[in-house]
Amino acid sequence: MQEANGTQVSEFILLGFSDRLEVQLSLFLLFLLIYLLTLIGNLGMIVLIQTDSLRHSPMYFFLTNLSFVDLCVSSSVTPRFLYSLFVGKKVISYSACATQMWFCANFAIIDCYLLAVMGYDRFVAICNPLLYPVIMTKNICFKLVFGCYLVGIVIATIHTHGTFRLPFCGSNITFYFCDIPPLLRLSCSDNYVFKIVLYVASAFVLVLNAVIVLISYVCILSTILRMRSSTGRRKTFSTCASHLMTVILYFGTLTFMYGQPGGLEAVEQDKIVSVFYTIVIPMLNPAIYSLRNEEVKKALKKKLNWKVFL
Repeated sequence: MQEANGTQVSEFILLGFSDRLEVQLSLFLLFLLIYLLTLIGNLGMIVLIQTDSLRHSPMYFFLTNLSFVDLCVSSSVTPRFLYSLFVGKKVISYSACATQMWFCANFAIIDCYLLAVMGYDRFVAICNPLLYPVIMTKNICFKLVFGCYLVGIVIATIHTHGTFRLPFCGSNITFYFCDIPPLLRLSCSDNYVFKIVLYVASAFVLVLNAVIVLISYVCILSTILRMRSSTGRRKTFSTCASHLMTVILYFGTLTFMYGQPGGLEAVEQDKIVSVFYTIVIPMLNPAIYSLRNEEVKKALKKKLNWKVFL
């Protein structure tokens, strides 16, 4: 890749949040704790589901994949960020930067589609309970998850290829990882067309999945309101409350980051928002599903009681 003055960009410098040593140390300890909780929470969720009868349910098959993808989103960003804070080495090679962008974009997109699929699963379970075993078969669930991964790979490849075809006029990335907005700000060329393509692609991912979730929950709410028993309404809503909370958090931050005009230009704002969807939300999701989902709580209590008995 060539700069405007003809020199080649072979590496980038991730400027992060601050050059002050005390701030870097505080950030290192904070994000190390968050990452450890992310590892424990998501790996724990996967193990809990796979060692319990919950693994036979489509809902928990999707939740297992969500936990895996959340772990991958965080792991594509956090370890490199922690290394930069601890060692003080902010340089990242051209190829490593492209690789990091691809992995982060890939798993973030997969996350969006998985949340939409989980919304559809709740719609079928609540609105068509008799047809649920017929519609959400193992084969269908596998195909839905495979489709999420495939779409993520395709869109992430297009975004990464398009970004790294641009000529760069500098190497200082005013961000803590290689993401599309900060790299676009380094481009020498007129990238207006690429920005339009990016907005359209981002809108497609966000709007399509948000519409699927919205329609699913309108139907779910309508079904719940028609129930005569308040206990039945409460119990039914509890099965999707954790998913709804996750959707609001995740889609809200991504829309704020990529789905609004001018969102690619607000540097400091982007840093804070991106921390939520790459680092904080992957840590929160296992806690949300553990605290808000009765079946997960029961499975967890059963495992803890078993350990105590042993």
